[in-house]
Amino acid sequence: MKCKNTFLEKISHLCALSLVFMMFSFSLYAQNEKLITGTIVDENNVPVAGAAVLEKGTTKGVFSNADGYFEMTVSDNSVLVFSFIGFFTQEIPVQGKTTLRVVMKEDAQSLSEVVVIGYGSVKKNDLTGSVTAIDSKKFSQGVVSNPASLITGKVAGVQITSNGGRAGDGNRIRIRGGASLNASNDPLIVLDGVPIDNNSISGITSPLSTINPNDIESMNILKDASATAIYGSRASNGVIIITTKKASRDQKFRIDFSSQNSVATIARTVDILSADEFREAVTREAAKNPLTEQMYLGYLGNASTDWQKEIFRNAFTTDNNISINDCISDFLPYRVSAGFFSQDGTLKTDNMKRGTLSINLSPKFFDDHLSVNMNLKGTYSHSRFGNGDAIGAALRMDPTKPIKADGFDNYNGYWNWLSDGNGNVNTMATKNPVALLYGKDDQADVYRSIGNIQLDYKLHFLPDLRANVNFGYDVSKGAGDKYIMPWSPEKYAQKGEYSQFKQEKQNILLEYYLNYTKEINEDNRIEVMAGYTYQDWKSTDYSFAVTDYAKENVITAASTFPTTTNRNTLISFYGRLNYNFKDKYLLTATLRRDGSSRFGSDNRWGTFPSVALAWRIKEEGFLKNVDVISNLKFRLGYGVTGQQEGIGNYGHIAKYTYSDPTARVQFGDQFYYLWRPDGYDPQRKWEQTATTNIGIDWGLNDNRISGNVDYYYKHTTDLLNEIPVPMGSNFINKIVKNIGSLVNRGIEANVNYVALDRRDV
Repeated sequence: MKCKNTFLEKISHLCALSLVFMMFSFSLYAQNEKLITGTIVDENNVPVAGAAVLEKGTTKGVFSNADGYFEMTVSDNSVLVFSFIGFFTQEIPVQGKTTLRVVMKEDAQSLSEVVVIGYGSVKKNDLTGSVTAIDSKKFSQGVVSNPASLITGKVAGVQITSNGGRAGDGNRIRIRGGASLNASNDPLIVLDGVPIDNNSISGITSPLSTINPNDIESMNILKDASATAIYGSRASNGVIIITTKKASRDQKFRIDFSSQNSVATIARTVDILSADEFREAVTREAAKNPLTEQMYLGYLGNASTDWQKEIFRNAFTTDNNISINDCISDFLPYRVSAGFFSQDGTLKTDNMKRGTLSINLSPKFFDDHLSVNMNLKGTYSHSRFGNGDAIGAALRMDPTKPIKADGFDNYNGYWNWLSDGNGNVNTMATKNPVALLYGKDDQADVYRSIGNIQLDYKLHFLPDLRANVNFGYDVSKGAGDKYIMPWSPEKYAQKGEYSQFKQEKQNILLEYYLNYTKEINEDNRIEVMAGYTYQDWKSTDYSFAVTDYAKENVITAASTFPTTTNRNTLISFYGRLNYNFKDKYLLTATLRRDGSSRFGSDNRWGTFPSVALAWRIKEEGFLKNVDVISNLKFRLGYGVTGQQEGIGNYGHIAKYTYSDPTARVQFGDQFYYLWRPDGYDPQRKWEQTATTNIGIDWGLNDNRISGNVDYYYKHTTDLLNEIPVPMGSNFINKIVKNIGSLVNRGIEANVNYVALDRRDV
């Protein structure tokens, strides 16, 4: 018993001693902990909301509020780590301090990794879809007339080819090939948040030519459906998001001016017979038939004319831009730019002049809770179109004939093949190419304005929730006159020709969305976005009579209805979910529902979903400490997109149209127009393209060598295609219907190598 009691006493003493020791330790620990508060701002003294504050070596951390304020309890000898996207990470010891003021310094490289996507942006490492971002530093250099030329050869899977050699000519853009037969294969273009009208504008060869490339800051190309499905019915051919240059709050007054000039030449001409070679060939062939020898030889002339040389020239281009960047009273950043571009075509008489003006204002209000971004762009272009018929004529025209000759006063001195006896142009023979060029004066003026005001409000009572409202417009007007001289061989018999055109287009946009971003804890981050869009397009075409050059005789009467208006409307609801788990596993899901007036009530609405997964393998334990591998990410995505362009606005409804002037009915001496039924298909619906994308992003040696590989499979169903219809089954011989399918697959590979990376070079 005594031993037992002694043992119990020892145990009780030990417990008491342990309790005292624990209390003493807790007391010491409590004495070493303290409350620290602080404010986080950027270099412009603007509060940084949502910055992460972590006690180094622990899992304890907080986020700064809307005012950049934070508070947390830490030990006196701890080190705090401050981090935020777009800024350098900082470590600050707290020993002896109770308050901190942390100034975050901008990390330009990190900022460049933020990629603009539909209705928002995302850090490049968090991308789940196939998206390529090209900023102004990587644009193609030189004199560029069209924004598409800035990224020529820069993006895998994107083909950009010139439509021709005209001044200011546009480019054909194909992202991963075409997805349609009869509808459009052009990508959707979004300029500063406004999906612009990418259809042609009368009077200019390419709508993109009205945008000044010098004003563009970046172009993001969305290629797979998991990235593009947020744009639903217009995204089957990919999306190009264009962001223009803006001033920042820390902007100091600066004026930039640039002038680029170039001369373009014909690389080579078609190899055809010279005048001597032609004479030799005709003489040789004529000798084979003595009966017609003298007749053939009589057609030969004594001149030696290189017709291709006579219609082509060295073309001069000048591109001049000036911009003013400033911030008024640390409150109103603004950028104003103006540009003048003039380009001669290599075909004589071909020229395009363009003047542009751009204004951007980006103030912030209510302690930076309300961000305003206002863009206004205006363009005026004047074009004279060279007569392209002269190119073919130059290849066929007899090189032994002169450009001008005596006896051709009725043709302004230009030599032409004439019909025997009447002095008129022989309509079966090749016409003088130089006369075709200078005998046609085809000019046009185009005005275009694109603008929007975007309000982004971060709620005071819930900073994680943002409300975004965007009002935008895109209006244009094209008008032109075409004169064919009375002496031109093209219209000599009808004493020349005069015609004109005029078109007005209007595109109105209203959209708003809510975006909620929440760091649930250090392992979980979500972003939810939901929104609504209303967009309306209206196009008005004017009809004019075609007359002779003197405007005395009507050749083709104008339509009884001088104006024709076409209109269509698109209403959309959309949403997106981004989920990030431990910065290793990423999920993106989108859903869009579009309603278009181009389809009947039974097929008016279409649903376009997508889902994408990404696995950042580099963040796994078995690779995290492998320094040679700086990035390794696997992506898998699937989505459905639609198509509604190129099919007309009213093909789904029964309607009557007014007959053409050439389709009138005669009663007595009078010709009468008719109202006649037009063809229609009430069952017409969306084309749908389902796309599967598998990709791998990789980087080695701190991304000195990096790249990606993507495999895609696109399957388009319910193709909109023009087909013949059985006689009597409709009021037209051919109609656009949903018929057939199309498969497009391919592999993209891209490798980047940074050969030199030094700040002093």
